[in-house]
Amino acid sequence: MRKNIVLCGVGGQGTVLASRLISAAAMAKQIPVMSAETIGMAQRGGSVFSHLRMGEGIWSPMIARGEADLILGFEPGEAVRMLPYLKPDGQMIVSSRPVMPVTAALGGNAYRPEEMLAFLREHVSRLWIVDTDRALLEVGSAKVLNLVLLGAAAARGALGLTREDLREAVRTQIQERFHALNFRALDAAGD
Repeated sequence: MRKNIVLCGVGGQGTVLASRLISAAAMAKQIPVMSAETIGMAQRGGSVFSHLRMGEGIWSPMIARGEADLILGFEPGEAVRMLPYLKPDGQMIVSSRPVMPVTAALGGNAYRPEEMLAFLREHVSRLWIVDTDRALLEVGSAKVLNLVLLGAAAARGALGLTREDLREAVRTQIQERFHALNFRALDAAGD
């Protein structure tokens, strides 16, 4: 198995933690993994993204444009911004929940998430838009959007990892008092 995954969102959405959970799940299965992320703007509501590569014969964590098997978009506008990385037959799983990036707010630009989602529908053949507002309401916390999207990706077979693989990563990477909430989030997006 070999996977190139780009995770993208806005600071505070758990993008980096999601990348670490995928890495931990892969390593537990003896799958080589490399990752790199930008986190400078993470605490300021700015753009955050991770490149994550799994499988044999990987020499660099960076993914070239047009080579991502999966883009996991925590925010629609950020998913549009990372679209050039997706390979023609790649999958995109994106949250329907918009978060205006700081760059848009500071620039005074109009931010229209419905236009972003329409653009993705038009340009991505293998797209799954996850109703994360519904899922987060069902789970009872807005802080687990990252686990909702990881569960959705596992359900679609996009990660090469199962929900149980991710549950085990949660057990080893997240404090026990948060396990039940995170496990519910993994299952919230359905199949």
